[in-house]
Amino acid sequence: MDEELSKLLANLGFTGYEAKTYIALLQQSPLTGYAIARLSGVPRSKIYEVLGNMVARGDVLISYGEPIQYAPKPPKELIESRRRTYEKQLSEAETGLTVFLNQKTPTDLIWDIRGYDEIIFRLKEVIGRASQQILLKISEEDVTQIREELAQAALRGVTITVVAYGHPDLPFARVYPHEPGAEEITSEYGGRCIVLSIDAQEIVTGIVSLGKESRVAWSSHLGIVMTITEQIKHDVYIAEMLREHRKILEASFGPALSDLRKQFGPPATIDR
Repeated sequence: MDEELSKLLANLGFTGYEAKTYIALLQQSPLTGYAIARLSGVPRSKIYEVLGNMVARGDVLISYGEPIQYAPKPPKELIESRRRTYEKQLSEAETGLTVFLNQKTPTDLIWDIRGYDEIIFRLKEVIGRASQQILLKISEEDVTQIREELAQAALRGVTITVVAYGHPDLPFARVYPHEPGAEEITSEYGGRCIVLSIDAQEIVTGIVSLGKESRVAWSSHLGIVMTITEQIKHDVYIAEMLREHRKILEASFGPALSDLRKQFGPPATIDR
């Protein structure tokens, strides 16, 4: 049990001797330094240095009587103190790293993001930066992962346009069904795709249904951003035209423009 507690305390920044000292004081207090050394197994030559550091940090309380005695900070207070410290450190680190990133990250590179969880994290981050417009092509299965971030963007006044495979619940967005559906696209490209553009300044695009092998590109490169943004817009244009003139278009180009897809579709084998 003491070994397990020592490991937990190590996670809170305690040294091995400090963990033994704190555990000893939890078992019995107040104690003199000599008594703590005997109970904890910390060498007498080290105990007062250890206690001095813990008192300075606030993890141990001291009574300057005759003799001097020590007691542990109650565990609830210890944890709350650590929590406040860590939250402050994390907040400061986040601010500092964000400032540094905005200053140093090249905007003309294409970054390779792999693994479904990492991709979702990147999508959330990018959506969080949107200030005017979000264009998104996505499958219903993946919407739940980023729905909250999309809703928050809508509350900020961002206009959201979605070309969807399936029927996602996005009442705050303008949603168009993609034709053909997800099964045909997945069959052609080997997985569910996602395409995101924010403010015509930043994009994320790739395959997201392959678990750890999922892979997207993330970039602010003008050439890539312009191309991807226009690609989503053209999907919206097609959806609008089918909504208004389906019979005429399908008479010329087949159901859901399938004849055009056959003519200009992907090659039989795609190099991934």
